[in-house]
Amino acid sequence: MHASLVRRQLGGLVPPKIATPTLVSGGSGAGLGPLVDFYSKLPKGNGAARVSGLKGRLFSGARASGTPIVAVIVGIFAVSYTIDYNMHLKHHKNHAH
Repeated sequence: MHASLVRRQLGGLVPPKIATPTLVSGGSGAGLGPLVDFYSKLPKGNGAARVSGLKGRLFSGARASGTPIVAVIVGIFAVSYTIDYNMHLKHHKNHAH
């Protein structure tokens, strides 16, 4: 693989260089101005509670309902009925009763 291709693919994963070695080792604190400015713009405080997984999306919060449970029961019934019906048709293929 070419280096430019790898660099382009990994470009979103690697953060931009904000503090260069010359800014950090530059003796005076004025060189860190861009770095301090960057971190001062970041949000502060606790982050919002994340809703994750099926339980968080379907069974917690304002949108909580029993619809997924009913859908699973209906789905299992539909699959089992289809399998039973096809097995019954195989039974009647050569022998009517």
